[in-house]
Amino acid sequence: MSFFAILFALLIEQARPLARGNPVHAGLRAWTLSVSRNFDAGKPHHGWVCWALAALVPSLVALGVHWALLVWLGWPFALVWSVAVLYLTLGFRQFSHHFTGIRDALEVGNEELARERLANWQQVDVVALPRSEIVRHVIEYSVIAAHRHVFGVLAWFSVLAALGLGPAGAVLYRMSEFVARYWAYKQRTGLQPVSEAVRDASERAWTWIDWLPARLTALSFAVVGSFEEAIEGWRFHAQRFPNDNDGVVLAATAGAINVRLGGEALRARPRGLPGPGMEQDQDVADSDATPGREPEVGHLRSVVGLVWRSVVVWMLLLALLTMARLLG
Repeated sequence: MSFFAILFALLIEQARPLARGNPVHAGLRAWTLSVSRNFDAGKPHHGWVCWALAALVPSLVALGVHWALLVWLGWPFALVWSVAVLYLTLGFRQFSHHFTGIRDALEVGNEELARERLANWQQVDVVALPRSEIVRHVIEYSVIAAHRHVFGVLAWFSVLAALGLGPAGAVLYRMSEFVARYWAYKQRTGLQPVSEAVRDASERAWTWIDWLPARLTALSFAVVGSFEEAIEGWRFHAQRFPNDNDGVVLAATAGAINVRLGGEALRARPRGLPGPGMEQDQDVADSDATPGREPEVGHLRSVVGLVWRSVVVWMLLLALLTMARLLG
């Protein structure tokens, strides 16, 4: 059932992308804000209480609905519920329009338009950014977005669905990423700041939850790209990035398509934060560059191919597991 749920969700999302500012994401954002307002008392255990309420409660709701549908109405209705949840948490179209717009501008030589679109996407200062650095940052932001919107969700959904927990894993992954980003943003901008305990708990939980998916994503890129170089990048260059999990993904990407990633980061400005299904805040900070060729526009097409080939591998694996389960 996992294979069909993911397949239908991806097809629907390609045909009808989720609208920005949709009521579900707005409601989850309001829920997260309400939790920090009412339960953040500054103590370490309050941080974990806030994280559990913000991230675990929506996951348990998704699980409860799944079980109720399965028991009372049967598996077809539970499948429809899983598709609906995946539609809200999984998909390329939640960020790919930014990537496509920048790539198209670069391909026609309009670097000013590419800078403008990159600045609008990530709210960063790109006035003096050279062409190769525009490409590099687009690759980095896009790969991390693909990991968080597609492969990380796939990993958690597939594992927990196999254990009979329905779409709870997809909700847990996306909400864990969102609350860590959202509370960091509130603190950075001074808009209803949260305590250090809450930020600490959400960041720690997100690091733990993303640990395995990040490595599965890196392995997928290695399998469909240049395997030896991707594994070498993972082993020896992941530490060049400040975030361990993101570093694994980016270092494997650099090796898989032979491109230089990392280096001096963009200077971020305060930005308005979208809902939990939208693009991530800037997490790629200052780091040393990996080995590889200077980023070129052609590498953007290589990234697209790398990501889609990885999706095909994931879907083939899920299809084989589904077939084995049905035949067994």
